[in-house]
Parts: sequence; C-alpha cells; structure tokens
Amino acid sequence: MKKKDLEKYEMLLLAKRAEILGELGLLKKNVLDTTIKDSSGDLSGYSYHMADQGTDAEEREKAFLLASKSGRLLYHIDEALRRIKDKTFGKCQECGGEISTARLEAVPHARLCINCKEKEEKSTIGETQ
Repeated sequence: MKKKDLEKYEMLLLAKRAEILGELGLLKKNVLDTTIKDSSGDLSGYSYHMADQGTDAEEREKAFLLASKSGRLLYHIDEALRRIKDKTFGKCQECGGEISTARLEAVPHARLCINCKEKEEKSTIGETQ
C-alpha cells in the first residue's frame, strides 16, 4: 500500500479514535460517575421509589454496554494503527491477501478481507445454533 494511502487511513483512524474517547468521557461523566442521588437531583435522605431505581439501573447497564462496545472498537482501531506502523495494514490476517479499498473505506480498522470475514461470521453463527 502506498504511503499516501496509509497516511489517509491513519488520519481516519485517529479521528475516529478521538471521537470515541470523547464519547466515553461524556458517558463516564454523565452516567457512570453519578449516583442515583446525583442523577435525580434529590438531596433528601429518603429512599427512592423502586421504579425509579429500576430505571436508573437500566440506564446504567445500557451505559456500561455502550462503554464496552466502544472499548472493543478502540482496541480494533489501536490494532489497525499498529498494523500501519508495522506496514501490514491492508493485508488480510487470515489469507494474506489484499483487503479491498472499498472495505477499508467502510471499515478502516478491518483486519480481514470480505471473504474471510464472511467465513468467520458463518462459523460463528453455526456455533451458536
């Protein structure tokens, strides 16, 4: 892959990485670092209604799931950045073939060509059924 192309993908990946880190920072500040009392604005010492507690717990669970998903995406982006430095970016880690430009444009952190990714997904689906 040409140096110019690698620089373009590196910039894409770094921008996406910064975006995710910003979202995680907001999520942490607004949801994960707040208590039930903080989020309700109630300063009294009285207990909360069970429905309110359930809603808050559900919101926190969704926030944890989103943070987990974002963390996995960050890992894949960091691995793609490592592959750029190692000069292995754009090569399928399964078959060694080239990953198409169209695929890299859509998923710049892709580690597999489309054929190998399809095989991986089919084998994963087969295992869960």
